[in-house]
Amino acid sequence: MTSSRHTQTQAGFTLVEALIAVLVLSIGLLGVAGLQLSSLRGNSDAARRSQATFLAYDIADRMRANRARALADDYNIALGDTTPAAGGATLALRDLNEWRTAITATLPSGTSPASGQITRLAGGAQFEITIRWTEGSQSGTPTQMQFVTRTDI
Repeated sequence: MTSSRHTQTQAGFTLVEALIAVLVLSIGLLGVAGLQLSSLRGNSDAARRSQATFLAYDIADRMRANRARALADDYNIALGDTTPAAGGATLALRDLNEWRTAITATLPSGTSPASGQITRLAGGAQFEITIRWTEGSQSGTPTQMQFVTRTDI
């Protein structure tokens, strides 16, 4: 007579393994999602800085095209100034108005509107162009951003 042996199986063990695997996978996916969110925020900030760079070089090119009026300080404008000092120079006035409109349309405005400033440096042909805007931060507190460049015309 042959005796049969019954082996005991561990029922449910594979279910526990599967649950642990799902838990580890979900934690990993949450980490990847967090990295993706951080990357998107960084890309958004970089895009705004690129736009500010483009806007600064745009007005610098306009000033080079109208060099005589730029050297007469018709392009000088303070941050937040809505009436630039363009004494009768209609091209300079139009350039500044279009530039300010592009800044406010392109860059975000938080507690204060995005604005630009152009300052002639020490009587030469060198100008400093400043663009400021407000960005939201991860903590919810707005952050004042600034792009500054100097250029010769």
